Amino acid sequence: QVRPVESGGGLVQPGGSLRLSCVGSERTFSSYGVGWFRQAPGKEREFVAAITWNGINTYYADRVKGRFAISRDNARKTVYLQMGSLTPEDTAVYFCNVGNVAYLEAGYHVGDSWGQGTQVTVSS
Repeated sequence: QVRPVESGGGLVQPGGSLRLSCVGSERTFSSYGVGWFRQAPGKEREFVAAITWNGINTYYADRVKGRFAISRDNARKTVYLQMGSLTPEDTAVYFCNVGNVAYLEAGYHVGDSWGQGTQVTVSS
């Protein structure tokens, strides 16, 4: 199973913005929902956002709602996470996950395919 690849992480000041990308290499990537998760040091991995295979439905954790936006470009096999108004509490490794139910119209089912993660650090 080929993993998706995340990129776009880095160091940003509080209040700043970053855009993460998740690129899928498999031909079926565009058929599945994709989710973003994050894990801060000493904490469990938590859900951040998800998007259905066709981009119509999106879901967000309460703590990022209104600040983050998930989108996808199926022609490029890429899912984006636009992050804004970042705070130190957003510091974490961000992971991309490919769902395990093809053409799911609503909701998100976590799959087994995870990327290696990209570090986001929010600090002045």
